[in-house]
Amino acid sequence: MSRGLKWLGIGVLPICAAVALSGCATNVQYGDATSVEKTNTDFGSTDLQQIAEKMVDSLLTFPPMVEVTSKARPVMFIDKIKNKTTEHIDTESITDSISNRVLRSGKYRFVDMAKVDDVRKQMQFQSDSEMVNPETAVKLGRQIGAEYMMYGNLASIVKREGSATDVYYKFTLKLMKLETGIVEWSDEKEIRKTAKKSLFGM
Repeated sequence: MSRGLKWLGIGVLPICAAVALSGCATNVQYGDATSVEKTNTDFGSTDLQQIAEKMVDSLLTFPPMVEVTSKARPVMFIDKIKNKTTEHIDTESITDSISNRVLRSGKYRFVDMAKVDDVRKQMQFQSDSEMVNPETAVKLGRQIGAEYMMYGNLASIVKREGSATDVYYKFTLKLMKLETGIVEWSDEKEIRKTAKKSLFGM
């Protein structure tokens, strides 16, 4: 082997080793976050978007609640959505999407129950630590209580026959007036997804 080829071989070895260690290069591309997801029958982004859109549109156009919100902006909180499916589903993402849409409608206001303890600690610090100017400290006992509670659940029925899978999802959401305990609004969204594996698994 000539000296030139020898040095070329020595120079190529580190490059090959670096490529082997780093793995294959990945070509990342952005897609449309609202496009229909067709990867599998599991609960996905399209399902979440459909549920949020259907529930919020239903609530905002329900005549009795339209009358209520024409006079004031009621305060509500969303309880954790119960996951009754066999899948691990981030139901917090569902409630976030729904609350964002409702809040941006300008018809309702929200109390974030997930942050109650943090708020309490901060208010206690302002009132008891003697480090905060009393004139600027938030006064205790002035928070507005929620008038409505939104709650619901996500259930599913899965059926398999041979290479075919059929998944039925039902999302139910309700709005209760806390003072009376009466459910003022309720609706549901149904989703059915089917998939069939080919003979060769393609």
